[in-house]
Amino acid sequence: MNTNRQPIIRQSQHKNNEKIVHKFAQFTYITAPHKVIPVDNLENIDEPNIQQSTDSEQYGWWFNRDDRTFRGIRKGGPAIGFEDSVRLVEETFEEHGPFDGILGFSQGACFVSLLCDLQQRGILKCKFNFAIMASGFKSGSLPHLKYYEESINIPTMHIYGKNDQIIPTEMSEALASCYEEEALIVTHDGGHYLPASGVQKHLYQKFFKCCIFQKSVRERNQDTDQGL
Repeated sequence: MNTNRQPIIRQSQHKNNEKIVHKFAQFTYITAPHKVIPVDNLENIDEPNIQQSTDSEQYGWWFNRDDRTFRGIRKGGPAIGFEDSVRLVEETFEEHGPFDGILGFSQGACFVSLLCDLQQRGILKCKFNFAIMASGFKSGSLPHLKYYEESINIPTMHIYGKNDQIIPTEMSEALASCYEEEALIVTHDGGHYLPASGVQKHLYQKFFKCCIFQKSVRERNQDTDQGL
């Protein structure tokens, strides 16, 4: 599990330190609330190929087994700590928002997909207008299976590597298929990371430009409605 810092996005025309899309967005980062305790002896567990990071500061959005570990490829199991993570996002929107969109990587992307569904159901106490999921996948936790029963209507961008050894490509493809609006799919030949080559940069910027245009349309419509 990677150190999980998930960006929420405020669209802007001001420059900041996000080089790829600095003309279009500003980022605020949320660190997942649950500290991950590394497994000392992987040989004593039934999943020795857990591929845990050597980083001692690891955080997650929830755990899908009672031993407080998480693997995206697991099917079944609990969602320990998920409600705490949802509350953290809601509180961040309330204290630092509004924000236009939300982005997540790996488990963070899976979390973003669940937030999209919660928002569509009217359960989430915050509002965003687009979502970006990198190396994402559908949660296999039993409490989350109901969240994928209906298609989700929100603009999305899905980014994944064709040689990802942690989250297989078909898992990211299955997540992208959950969205009604035509999703922007960005693939690369690498593995489990967020790419930044020229081809991907162009597609990232294309997506943000589209979201900015949609925002301007919404604002014009609101101004028109208020003038009636």
